[in-house]
Amino acid sequence: MRLGDCCEIVSGATPKTGVAEYWDGEICWATPKDLSDLQGKHIGDTPRKITDVGLSSCAAAVLPVGSVLLSSRAPIGHVAINTRPMATNQGFKSLVPDPGRVDANYLYYWLRSHRSQLEYMGNGATFKELSKAVVAEIKVPFPAIHEQQRVARVLDEADALRAKRRAAIALLDDLAQAIFFDMFGDPGARTGRWPVSDIASISTQVTDGEHLTPKRTSSGIKLLSARNVQDGFIDFEKVDYVGPSEYARISRRCDPRPGDVLVSCSGTIGRVAIVETEEPLSLVRSVALIKPDHSLVTSQYLAALMRTPALKARMQQSAKASSQANLFQGPIRKLPVPLPPLELQQDFGVRLQSVSRSKERQFAGLAGLDDLFGSLQQRAFRGELWKDRGI
Repeated sequence: MRLGDCCEIVSGATPKTGVAEYWDGEICWATPKDLSDLQGKHIGDTPRKITDVGLSSCAAAVLPVGSVLLSSRAPIGHVAINTRPMATNQGFKSLVPDPGRVDANYLYYWLRSHRSQLEYMGNGATFKELSKAVVAEIKVPFPAIHEQQRVARVLDEADALRAKRRAAIALLDDLAQAIFFDMFGDPGARTGRWPVSDIASISTQVTDGEHLTPKRTSSGIKLLSARNVQDGFIDFEKVDYVGPSEYARISRRCDPRPGDVLVSCSGTIGRVAIVETEEPLSLVRSVALIKPDHSLVTSQYLAALMRTPALKARMQQSAKASSQANLFQGPIRKLPVPLPPLELQQDFGVRLQSVSRSKERQFAGLAGLDDLFGSLQQRAFRGELWKDRGI
C-alpha cells in the first residue's frame, strides 16, 4: 500500500523562538537530533517543550501515542515511535497509522531498514528533504495486520538481544573506569599528584570532521557522525558512506587511524572511543579527532581520562557556552591532562587487556546478532520469514 492510503502524514513546525510564552510548557516537541541518540525505538520525552499557545501559533500538531516519527531532513531517515503525545519541528513527516491496517512497530522496522532508499528519494539543492507528496507515494508491503505484529515481535526479540550485548559492553567500560580510578585517582580532585598538561600539548593533531555536507553514497567508505561514537566503541550499525573521491577530499584534513581518539561534539556531547580498525574512515563535523603523541600519552589512558565524569563535565559545560550547543576544537584543546609516567599508563593498558578481550568477544557476538537481525529483516519484508517452515 501507499503510505498516503494507510497513514495520516503530519508535518511539524517551530514556534517563534524569541517569544518566551511559546516555550517551556508541557507539550513534548521533538527534533531530528532527539532521535539520533535513541538506543531503542521509543521516544517518551524531549529536551524542549512548548506551550499550548506556542502550539497554536504555528502549524505543528500533536501526534497521538503510537505514531511513527520519520525525520525528513537534516538528516533523512531517523525513525521512532512516541510513547506519549508530542509535536515535532519541521524536520519530520510523521505517520499516524490506520490501526486496522498498519502496525506501527512493523512500519518502524520497514522504514529503518530502507533508510538509504529514503535518502535517495530526497530532493533539494541546499539540503535534501522528503516532501509530504513523496512520503505519500512510498509503497510498503503490508501483510495482514496479525502477520505484521508477528514480524514485529520477532524483530523486537532479535533487537533486544543486541541491546543486551551493548549493555554488557557498557558494564565492561564501567570496569575499565574503576581500574583507571584505582591507578590514577579522580582527575577532578586536583591533588597535584601528576603534572598537568592539556590536549593540545599531548597531541600531534586536534581537528574535527568535514564541515561541508559530504556527498553520500549507498556503499563505500564509512562516514561517521556523533551517533556512531559511543563510549568505548564505534557503532557501525547506522552508518553513512562516501565514495573514494569524497573520502580523498575529506581525508586531507581529517584522516582517522588506529589509536586515534574520537569525541562526539554534537547531540550527546563527550562520548569517547578509540579507532581500532585499519579500514579508512571519514568524519563529519559532529566528531572531533585527537591524534595522541604516544611519547607522552597512550590512547587507552587518554580515552579513559576523557570518559571520567570530571572531563565529561568540562566538555558539556563548554558546549553549553556555545549558542548551538556544539563542542568546538578550542575547548577540546584546553582540556587538562594529568600526565602520570608513561610506564604507568602502559601498565594501565596491560590491565585493560583482559577487559578488552571480553569486549572483543561481546563485539563479535554483537556483529553476529547484527547480521542475524539484517537477515531477519530482509526475509520478513519479502514474506519469507516462515516460508521454509511451512507456517
